[in-house]
Amino acid sequence: MNNEYEIETPRLGLRRWRQEDRVPFAEMNADPQVMQYYPDVLTRTQSDAFVDAIENHFSQHGYGLWAVDLKRTVAFIGYIGFYTATFDAPFTPCVEIGWRLAQAHWSRGYATEGAKACLRHGFETLRFREVYSFTSAVNRPSIRVMQKIGLKKAGTFDHPSLPPTSPLRPHVLFHAGAED
Repeated sequence: MNNEYEIETPRLGLRRWRQEDRVPFAEMNADPQVMQYYPDVLTRTQSDAFVDAIENHFSQHGYGLWAVDLKRTVAFIGYIGFYTATFDAPFTPCVEIGWRLAQAHWSRGYATEGAKACLRHGFETLRFREVYSFTSAVNRPSIRVMQKIGLKKAGTFDHPSLPPTSPLRPHVLFHAGAED
């Protein structure tokens, strides 16, 4: 076991962010395919600000979106973890589980593998009572991951941060409680 990893699976190591993660993360966030279910790609400045926000979240809450290494190559491939959603909705504030992986690492089960381990860590170690996940209703790949990790559909909502005309505004909401 690598002492740097806070969570490990057979193929993945989840850890806090390092300075050298910022370049591949910015490249990932500039990829239109990776960002197709988000309002837009991110600039390098926006991507770095997101990493800063992730690190601040860790400092405030003791958990966050972990940087993910592919253990066999020790290459950074994205993030998986928890974030506190605070936008105006009936279920917020809440702990959200989410993921974003570089396109080269899609369709290999990494998001599912890492998210299952995170969910277990969230309930067993962090003692979360419940965890939510949500995405645009057209984001079938993430919806499949939510289902594979055992979350149950809890409803739909229009994301208040997106304009009413955006095709990404309709969202699906998934949930799991500690008793699940």
